[in-house]
Amino acid sequence: MALKATILKAELHIADMERHYYNSHNLTIARHPSENDERMMLRILVFALHADEHLTFTKGISTDDEPDIWRKNLSGEIELWIELGQPDEKRIRRACGRAKQVLIYNYGGRQADIWWQQSQTSLKRFRNLTVVNIPYQASSQLRDMAAKAMQLQCTIQDGQVLMTDDQHSIDIELEKRELM
Repeated sequence: MALKATILKAELHIADMERHYYNSHNLTIARHPSENDERMMLRILVFALHADEHLTFTKGISTDDEPDIWRKNLSGEIELWIELGQPDEKRIRRACGRAKQVLIYNYGGRQADIWWQQSQTSLKRFRNLTVVNIPYQASSQLRDMAAKAMQLQCTIQDGQVLMTDDQHSIDIELEKRELM
């Protein structure tokens, strides 16, 4: 018998001073049985960083031909393709060929650093690719915020992210990886 996704709800309030985006989103998140709380919360964080009316969660882990999050324009073209983790080069090449902009949010501490060291040289040829590292401490703290129903606030200013709920307050400084 196949395991079903766990459905979670999040009321996400975003104040992004850099993009001048201030809005609330009522999110329904389907957490795949193989997805842990840390990764699910990172999807919410990344959603907050790029939120607009066309940004959507996809089937993610359960499919090979969709990212975790994407934004399509009205004609169905993929404007933004967002992956979490350490995707392989084949998947990145496919994403860069299909989308105008591709973002990889890399996380996992030492494992993420090793992936970056091994992938950096081959990824520099993709002009529409950006890789961002989420520090291990931040991703592990986000895991503690996971619940069936969440009320979250995300403030983005001067390259800093503050994610809060009624019990936690997490400062996150994202690190853009340089493609050399």
